[in-house]
Amino acid sequence: MQSVLRVVSYNIHKGVRGLGPARRLEIHNLRQAIARLDADLVCLQEVRKLNRREEQFFVPWPSQGQADFLAPQGHTAVYRSNAITRHGEHGNALLSRWPVLAHQHADMSDHRFEQRGLLHTEVDMRGHRVHVLVLHLGLMRGGRMRQLQQVCDYVRRDIAPDAPVIVAGDFNEWNASVRKVLGDVGLVAPSLQHLPTFPSAVPLLALDHIYTRGLQPLRQHVPHGPHWARMSDHLPIVAEFVLPGKAPP
Repeated sequence: MQSVLRVVSYNIHKGVRGLGPARRLEIHNLRQAIARLDADLVCLQEVRKLNRREEQFFVPWPSQGQADFLAPQGHTAVYRSNAITRHGEHGNALLSRWPVLAHQHADMSDHRFEQRGLLHTEVDMRGHRVHVLVLHLGLMRGGRMRQLQQVCDYVRRDIAPDAPVIVAGDFNEWNASVRKVLGDVGLVAPSLQHLPTFPSAVPLLALDHIYTRGLQPLRQHVPHGPHWARMSDHLPIVAEFVLPGKAPP
C-alpha cells in the first residue's frame, strides 16, 4: 500500500511562452511533463479556463479548460478563477489523484491592479481529510506580506487545528519572511534547502514553495533540463510526505 504523498507546485505561465507573433503554445508539452511527474496532488498557478484571442491564434488550442486538459488519467481537476481579463480568465487549479470532498475560493486581491485568489480543496487521502490551499501571491512585497497574513487568518478560521494542511504555490517571495509568517499557524517547509525555481532557464530565486502541517516530510527537489526551461518561466517544485500514521518505505 502506498504511504508516500507526492505534491507538485507549478506556475505554468498560462500554457504559452514568448510574446507577440513569435509566442508558442506549450500546453501539450506541459500535459506530458505533468503526467511524468506521477504526483498525487498537482497545484497549478496561471491556469487559463479560456482565452478567445489565443484560441484564434493557436490552431491546436485545447477545447477544454487547461485544468481539465492537464489532468492525468485518474485525476480530478478543480479550477477557480482569480482574474477576469479582456479575452478570458485565469486562476489556480488542483489536480488530485484522491477523491475531492469540497472546494471553495477566497479573494486575496490586495489592490485593483492585481486580481489574486486562494483555492481551498479538501481531499480524502486513505481516510485522512487533507486541506490543500493553492495560491499565487502579488508582485508588491507589502501586498504579499498582507496576503500571507490573510492565509494564516484563513487557516485559523476555516480549518480545524488538528487537520493536515498543504499550502503550495507561487509566493513571488524568496526570503525567510514566508517561513516566519506561516510558522505562526504551524506550517513548515520540508527542509531549509534553498531551491530556486525562477527564471526557469537560469534559476536564481526560490519563488515557489510547498508548506505543510500534520505531514511528515521526506524529500523535495526541482526538476531541471532544457525541456523544463522551455515550457514555463518557472520550474516545478516537487515534495514528498508521509501521511499521518504511515511509515516511510
